[in-house]
Amino acid sequence: MTGLGAVFRPQLPPERLRSIACLADDAGLEELWLWEDCFLEGGISTAAAALAWTRRLRVGVGLLPVPLRNVAVAAMEAATLHRLFPGRAMLGVGHGVQDWMEQVGARAESPLTLLREHLGVLRALLRGERVTTKDGRYVRLDDVALDWPPPPETAVPVFAGATGPRTLRLSGEAADGTILTAVTPPDGVRRARRLIDEGRHAAGRTDAHRVVVYLLTATGPGAEARLRAELAAEGRSGVPDLGAAGDAAAVAKAVRALAGAGADTVILQPTADEPDPEGFIRFTAEKVRPLVP
Repeated sequence: MTGLGAVFRPQLPPERLRSIACLADDAGLEELWLWEDCFLEGGISTAAAALAWTRRLRVGVGLLPVPLRNVAVAAMEAATLHRLFPGRAMLGVGHGVQDWMEQVGARAESPLTLLREHLGVLRALLRGERVTTKDGRYVRLDDVALDWPPPPETAVPVFAGATGPRTLRLSGEAADGTILTAVTPPDGVRRARRLIDEGRHAAGRTDAHRVVVYLLTATGPGAEARLRAELAAEGRSGVPDLGAAGDAAAVAKAVRALAGAGADTVILQPTADEPDPEGFIRFTAEKVRPLVP
């Protein structure tokens, strides 16, 4: 079955999160994804709150920028969430927006090298391993292990946000899943899957690799105009088969197209000017979900 979820965009103030997370939980939505965009809201703090307010909802952070996150701290935070809320927390990491990383003095000369080192160490720490990496270019630990790693029976997948070919291959090699942005049409998902599989093959990996894709979505009055305006602002107005606007049938069709191209989970991303965020959650859970196999 194709997974389905929605994004709580950090353009909304943090105090709106509780009502939306509880509504998603009550409506039976499977997943709610949060962003750590500069300089809006923290990913771990919002995820912890959303998980505490809900009973069954899975909460993803897509994603934490690794230049801002010491890997030991990231592992401590992730392990804590997984012990408090087994099976319900999902963590993604990525390069971060380079302009923002420059703005805060954290930009790496080689973002790919940093992400590779971070992924390897983060996954090892979450497996309960003791890690020493004194020769890393960016990630250097000396005899570090978590005192409270996730329980061995708890699956702790680490996702990587990826767009370019090298990062997609790295995600296949070194991550447990990949997050694709909302500017990824079905053809882009197929291409990403091929590159991810190249990385998996090179690393000899045969385990499952989950691909999560955001789908820019607008429904209700002015849906088409809102979608087109946001795509134009992203410089993507000429890309075919990008985003979805209209009723549940139109959105479900776009979800199925992404799933057919290789997405395991599709996360509906409202436009930044969505006039009814709570209504968007109900629409996703009650109208679109029944139309997605």
